[in-house]
Amino acid sequence: MSMTRILLASKSERRISWLKENLEDSDFSFFSSALKSSEIKPLQGFEVSKQVEVVCQSKAENARIENKLSLNRREQNYDAILVSDTMIEDPDDHRLSIGKPKDALSAASNLIRLAGRKHRVWSSTSVLLPRKVANGNAEWDILNRTSSATVEFSELGDDEIYKLISSESWKGKAGGYDLAGMAGQFCRVIEGEEVTVLGFSPAAVNILKRAFSR
Repeated sequence: MSMTRILLASKSERRISWLKENLEDSDFSFFSSALKSSEIKPLQGFEVSKQVEVVCQSKAENARIENKLSLNRREQNYDAILVSDTMIEDPDDHRLSIGKPKDALSAASNLIRLAGRKHRVWSSTSVLLPRKVANGNAEWDILNRTSSATVEFSELGDDEIYKLISSESWKGKAGGYDLAGMAGQFCRVIEGEEVTVLGFSPAAVNILKRAFSR
């Protein structure tokens, strides 16, 4: 039985780890490769749910174009492609997203803002599935789903914040924390699914599983 080859068009170690831990079996084999195209900036003045969706859809279009170029160069062939984007919604403003901190200072600022409070996490995921078009070449259909979860942080003292910052677990993480890492000691999902916080819309994951169910 041939393996179903899935490309995660991302450099996120957390996302590829989740896929391999939860979905990789005798049928699925996952690979990851970052998109070469630059990521667009989130839309200002729109709800975070819309911002994350637009960014994800832009990534999906870039993945479709880049994969077509790869096929023309006779590079790797995949049965499906995944792209995803995750944003933290500011506890006080549903139009303000908290992105990945650029340094330790901004990461600490994020943690101080989230400590002792609840916030929403949005993940938008696109599943690219191949189809044949009239000329016999492969084209890609893009199916996008967006989901949210609510996370509650406990109060954080100076020692806890220092511990999280010095661990550098904030690097590359929306909001500056990693639920599946050290920050999991101080926060929990109280509504929605954990996978949303870790980087995927569960509705999109279900699309992927149904598309290749045997």
